[in-house]
Amino acid sequence: MAARTAHTAQTPPRAPQAYAPHAAYGCTEPHEHYAPYVAHDGDGVGDPPQFRQAVARGAARALHPVNARLDDHLPVDHKLSQVYRVGAGLTGLLLVAFGILGLIDRIGFFDTGGDTVLALNTNGALSVLSICIGAVLFAGMVIGGTFASTLNIVLGLLFIASGFVNLALLDTGMNFLAFKIQNVLFSFVVGVMLMWFGMYGRVGSALPHDNPYWRARHPEQAAREQRTTSARARP
Repeated sequence: MAARTAHTAQTPPRAPQAYAPHAAYGCTEPHEHYAPYVAHDGDGVGDPPQFRQAVARGAARALHPVNARLDDHLPVDHKLSQVYRVGAGLTGLLLVAFGILGLIDRIGFFDTGGDTVLALNTNGALSVLSICIGAVLFAGMVIGGTFASTLNIVLGLLFIASGFVNLALLDTGMNFLAFKIQNVLFSFVVGVMLMWFGMYGRVGSALPHDNPYWRARHPEQAAREQRTTSARARP
């Protein structure tokens, strides 16, 4: 009994567990307080549920930046849809008329002889291309809604890009669409016009709070304002 007591007295006391280094984190220095280690296998399985949920919400927001389906944040009968329809319809009508007049004049398909329609240089290829783009805009006019808005924006960007590309191709053998400087300016004007129609009421830092796009991008604040309005409307 005495020997056991002596052995116990000779054993040095252990260091407090709180000061032990935690090599699991790659650290070799002692710390008094540290969080318990959670194993990570590289695929997110060991992540806390809150972290995985935050990642899922971030991925969903990246794939759907307006946090809503197309039909949810702009009803087809909304007044903004009429703006998008008018923009697509007017531009499509202009392009189709330009293309039909070029085909009626029986201009060569890749002719660069300087034939003009509505004060714009043209040939058969440009006439057919104008009719096709006009038909696409007519389809956007019929569908309306966010589809028409997005279509106007995309085609507007393409018209502006076409203006720059054909500006570089003027007076070269690659000018298959018979562009002249007036065609380049027309392409810029149509592109800006389409983008204005497409972005109207959809892009901006000062959209009204009853705007469907604003409500879709700020669902929590929109819900609070809706509850406040409903509470005030109660007798």
